[in-house]
Amino acid sequence: MKKLATIPAYGTLPANVSIINKSAKRVPVVTIKLIREASVLYPTRRINSPLDAYDILKSFLVDADRENFYAIYLNTKNEPAAIHPVSIGSLNASLVHPREVYKAAIPVNASSVILSHNHPSGDPTPSREDLEVSKRLKEAGTIIGIEVLDHIIFGSETNYYSLKEHGNL
Repeated sequence: MKKLATIPAYGTLPANVSIINKSAKRVPVVTIKLIREASVLYPTRRINSPLDAYDILKSFLVDADRENFYAIYLNTKNEPAAIHPVSIGSLNASLVHPREVYKAAIPVNASSVILSHNHPSGDPTPSREDLEVSKRLKEAGTIIGIEVLDHIIFGSETNYYSLKEHGNL
């Protein structure tokens, strides 16, 4: 039997080259890798409040000219494991799907997540869509075992809205 390919994590895969089926589909063998693009120095180590999350993300979200959606993935001690830019939207909308939010959470072994996005208008009051997306992401997180701790909406440099603090999560 001929060898098709050697994959370090899985060994050598055999290939049966004597039978060729024209309707066969080639299925890629894949692995998932995270690429660290940058890092942020966070002096308090743990996120214990919405203000802590605001502090770590404000440099990403406060002055953005369109809606940006970020996730902070936390370990079991509420220490940030990773920050992920989930979506960059338009002036007043950002498309967010659970698949995109949780795709990076699993490889970093996140036990919880804090969601965040900005309102370029400067008014952090949640829209109906913000509340619906938060509910959907919380339900998806429950299914896969990654708890949504909060969803923080950034307004101007000095104000934010925590859905958890206001009982909307």
